[in-house]
Amino acid sequence: MPLSSLQQLRQYTTVVADSGDFASIRQYAPQDATTNPSLIFKAVEMPEYKPLLESVIQQNRGLDLPKDKKIKLIVDELLVTFGSKILEIVPGRVSTEVDARLSFDAEASMDKARAIIALYQKRGIAKERVLIKLASTWEGIKAAEVLTKEGIRCNMTLLFSLAQAIACAEARVQLISPFVGRIYDWYRAKEKKDYVGADDPGVQSVHKIYAYYKKFGFKTEVMGASFRTVNQIVQLAGCDLLTISPALLADLSKSDAPVPRILSPEWAAGQNVTRVDMNEKVFRWMFNEDAMAVEKTAEGIRVFAADINKLEAQIGAAL
Repeated sequence: MPLSSLQQLRQYTTVVADSGDFASIRQYAPQDATTNPSLIFKAVEMPEYKPLLESVIQQNRGLDLPKDKKIKLIVDELLVTFGSKILEIVPGRVSTEVDARLSFDAEASMDKARAIIALYQKRGIAKERVLIKLASTWEGIKAAEVLTKEGIRCNMTLLFSLAQAIACAEARVQLISPFVGRIYDWYRAKEKKDYVGADDPGVQSVHKIYAYYKKFGFKTEVMGASFRTVNQIVQLAGCDLLTISPALLADLSKSDAPVPRILSPEWAAGQNVTRVDMNEKVFRWMFNEDAMAVEKTAEGIRVFAADINKLEAQIGAAL
């Protein structure tokens, strides 16, 4: 019996579930799982997860804190509750996101990351099993650099450009999540054309980042994220990790189409890559010159912030 496309992909790449839904995570047995505020907000809207939210609110209802601080603590507790339950299913790591509204405040981001890790540790979960997600702003990257030195592992999200990827690698962060699908969305809307295969700008972005990392010996893991199609995933076979939605995991598991390895250290060695001497000025200029990255990073921060606001409003009403 031939291997499914998902089984073939697993031969070269660590498969990660991009979901807050425990049932779908359990179904596809990924190594790791990632969450974000939008996924958690969607999950607590589902009848099966509403009791989880109600339980976390009830446990913290009596805290002697101003209402706004109590709501923020309940959000943190909810994120960690979801993460803890996911870690009962996956053997590896879970990614938990710092409040997107702190994306331009390095100190506040570090404080929030430490608080999230402390909540996991209170539940007996080692910090090695948690990746703290931070937006790939200059401030987010600088926060991650400090946290990494403290032994807190970071997953840099909302990453759309080589400039962001290089700065993350030089900060020695654990992992980056380039957003393939959102890059594709931007170019498709701007150029009014579709992209397939290796012509996909989102795929090309990850190819460039992977080549840069492997060619210059950076240890930061590359995890392609935000996929729209199975084809985008197949074009990144061999990437360190890929975080995939339950719908696309289902498509891969039902197919037995060939998934040849595309990315490898040997492939990267043959690529023509120029080393960049990165600092804040270089970062800001390179990033500014990439209109797609500027627009999609800002948009992503706004969307995640809006979903945190919705979650806080829901909790506030329940209190």
